[in-house]
Amino acid sequence: MLGPGASVGGAIWAGVFTFSAIWSVFGALGLAIFAGHANPNAALPVTGQSTGIAIWSIILTIIAMYVAGLKTGRLTKLTNRHDGLIHDMIMFGLSIVSAIILTSVAGAVLSGGNGVQGTSAHGYMLGMYADLGWSGFLALLLGWLAAMAGGSQGVAKRIEPPTCNVCDRDLRDIRPAA
Repeated sequence: MLGPGASVGGAIWAGVFTFSAIWSVFGALGLAIFAGHANPNAALPVTGQSTGIAIWSIILTIIAMYVAGLKTGRLTKLTNRHDGLIHDMIMFGLSIVSAIILTSVAGAVLSGGNGVQGTSAHGYMLGMYADLGWSGFLALLLGWLAAMAGGSQGVAKRIEPPTCNVCDRDLRDIRPAA
C-alpha cells in the first residue's frame, strides 16, 4: 500500500544510484589500497591481495545494499513490509545489472579493449578467478539479504488510531478548547 506522494519507479532508481555511488567510490578506495601494494617485478604480483579485495567487496556490498534498500523503502512510502521487500528485490536486480555493466566497461577500458590474452590457462590466474567467483557469490548473497533488510526497515510504520472496544469507533485525541 502506497502512502501519499509516493513514486515507486523513482524510489527504485534512487536506490540503484545510491548503491552505485557507494559501491563505486568505496570500491575504488579498496582497489587503491589493495592494488597499491602489488609488486610488478614479482612472479606473482598480487599474491594475497585477492583475499583482501574479496573481503572488502563483500563488506562493501552488504553496506551499500543495506543503505540503498533503506532509501528505496523510505522513498516509496510503503506501509507494508512485504511490498518493501518486493521493491528492494527490483532495486537489487537493477543494481547488479548496472554493476556488471560498469565492471565490464571498466575491464574493457583497462585491458585496451582486447581482453586478457594467454592468461586463462595459467594456474595462478585460474585460482584468482575461483577466489573472485566465491567472493562474488558471497557478496551478492549477503548484499541481497542486506537490501531486503534495509527495505523492510525503511518501510513507514503505519500507526493505527486506538479503538474503543465498547463502542466500536476510533478514539482520537481531542484538544481542549481555549
